[in-house]
Amino acid sequence: MAEYELYCFAQSGNCYRAALMLNLIGADWEPKWVDFFGTMVQRSPAYRDEVNEMGEAPVLVHGEKKLSQSGVILTYLANRSGQYKPQGEDEELEALRWIIFDNQKVNGFLGPYRFLKNFAKPAGAPPVMDAFKARALGALGIVNKRLEKTPFLVGDRPTTADVSLTGYLYYPAEEFGFDIAKDYPAIASWLQRMRALPGWAHPYDLMPGYPFGTQGYRNR
Repeated sequence: MAEYELYCFAQSGNCYRAALMLNLIGADWEPKWVDFFGTMVQRSPAYRDEVNEMGEAPVLVHGEKKLSQSGVILTYLANRSGQYKPQGEDEELEALRWIIFDNQKVNGFLGPYRFLKNFAKPAGAPPVMDAFKARALGALGIVNKRLEKTPFLVGDRPTTADVSLTGYLYYPAEEFGFDIAKDYPAIASWLQRMRALPGWAHPYDLMPGYPFGTQGYRNR
């Protein structure tokens, strides 16, 4: 049995943050598929009672601990492994600042936009989609400007802030209808730096649920 279990599914950028962090630190882990779109197990009383009362994924299981919310999971793994951990109070606060900005403004709008475009039935109404897209692009512009000045969000090395912000940014451009890497050159360069880290893997290769509606992986 692996040291860590992660309740996750391939289409979730929130799950990807946690799965990627586990891979980057070289953890002994295994995924547990959450059939988010099919049986919607996350809505079941058993899931809410035994796994996560919030009815969400990801959930990291480590011994007796069950941790939810990707920022909490990233912090826990960084503290345990000593890897991707901000150093000192100033870095910790700066990393937290970007994680919160990511969850609220970058992937906070990009994630729902992608969900409503690709998976929701019916798809999102045009005014809603336009509003989500505009807010997401504005936030990406802020991140791009930051990365024009520094190789990673907090400085010269990657931290939990960088792992968090990659959440939805490796998914195919056709799932958004626009190419983030093409439109934001500094983000594109940063994504290549993250991709070069030992243990990096694409979300569709790292977590079950691809092709859509199956428990498979892209390259397995």
